Amino acid sequence: MEVRRGLGLVGDRYYARPAHRNAAVTIMASESLPADADLRHTRRNVLLRGGDIDSCVGATISIDCGAGPVEFAVKRPARPCAWMDVTIGPGAQRALRGRGGVRCTPLSDGVLTLGPATFRIVAGPDAGS
Repeated sequence: MEVRRGLGLVGDRYYARPAHRNAAVTIMASESLPADADLRHTRRNVLLRGGDIDSCVGATISIDCGAGPVEFAVKRPARPCAWMDVTIGPGAQRALRGRGGVRCTPLSDGVLTLGPATFRIVAGPDAGS
């Protein structure tokens, strides 16, 4: 998927909408999802494995899928909504509290692809770890 600085993901329903620019991309840790759920059930854009994305609020992060790093400002938690009880199953909204991912603003243009990626905290909480 193509990421555009300050605008979001090309083709996303919220792409370039002023009300969503500070929350244009949502990122979630795969470890937070039940085994039988997938990203489409969450209304999140990016699913990461092996990183505690929920602890990155206030940080600048980088994701590199091999075509160069794409940076994001992690603005706030992405709170799970009641819709998740319908798509994932009863109790999902409550179970995902505090683990629903984060809403981000893209700080650079780039491309994210399915597969291995390097995740890094660039600035803010725990930078460099």
